[in-house]
Amino acid sequence: MVERESRNGEREVRRVEARVIADGTGTGRGKSATALLLLLPGLALLTVVLAFPLASLVAGSFSGSAGPFTQYERIAGAPVYMLVLLRTVLISAATALLCLALGFPVAYRLTQASGLAKAAILLCIFLSFWTNLLVRGFSWMVLLNPNGVISHALEMLGIGFSVKLLYNTAGVLIGQTQILLPYMILPIAAVMSRADRTHVRAARSLGASPIKAFFYVYIPSVKTGIQAGLVLVFTLSLGSFIVPALLGGPEDTFLAQLIEFSINSTLNLGFASALATLLLATTLIIYWVADRWFGLGQVWSAR
Repeated sequence: MVERESRNGEREVRRVEARVIADGTGTGRGKSATALLLLLPGLALLTVVLAFPLASLVAGSFSGSAGPFTQYERIAGAPVYMLVLLRTVLISAATALLCLALGFPVAYRLTQASGLAKAAILLCIFLSFWTNLLVRGFSWMVLLNPNGVISHALEMLGIGFSVKLLYNTAGVLIGQTQILLPYMILPIAAVMSRADRTHVRAARSLGASPIKAFFYVYIPSVKTGIQAGLVLVFTLSLGSFIVPALLGGPEDTFLAQLIEFSINSTLNLGFASALATLLLATTLIIYWVADRWFGLGQVWSAR
């Protein structure tokens, strides 16, 4: 009798467990369906404003009366296009490194400041967003020209006649760095504000020098912010047009300027599409290599 009751009890427990599992599965499926429905408007919008234009761009690069690869054969047959692409990548990388060198201390000071000092730093950062890009470009033209304030200041130091800051790579780097600096500061500051500073103090209490504690403990804890800032600045710099056009010379032409010339001057939309596709492919390849070697995917995931 006791054994029979025990068996009945076990069966009842199994039934309850099976019912709970079934309810959980149903609930999970319901949540997945609801999440999918909520994502549909966003996915539709991305398809219309991003996926479809990109597909049209890539398809347009293969248009040509002489064959689908006519535009790419033209690019491969003229080294100047690859030279412009290489210059665009190198100047963008240099801009990202300069923004990191200048933005990291500002981000650190921003997270340490409080009250009025923090508000003043944020105001200086957001003023850059509130000022038109074209206005900032022309402002740098005024400041960097041979009769500008910066040139006069350098002349007072005795080096003004030997340094040219306009219509060359230096002018492009200065303008690009100033304009893109907020995109480096804000991601780093966001990660710094969540970093656990007790780890640094623990490292110091265990005998680590301030330099070692900074590079081996603090830097790894804010690495995702640094990576996010580098990705943002580098990607935005690759597509820059106004700053290189205003502050650069003929030897500082960016690929975006060639794309604009192909559209507005020669009306060769197929060639412009090929150049844009080349820039897009180069960006994706560089990102893939950086992800493989430096774990750049940590910016978007928790791995």
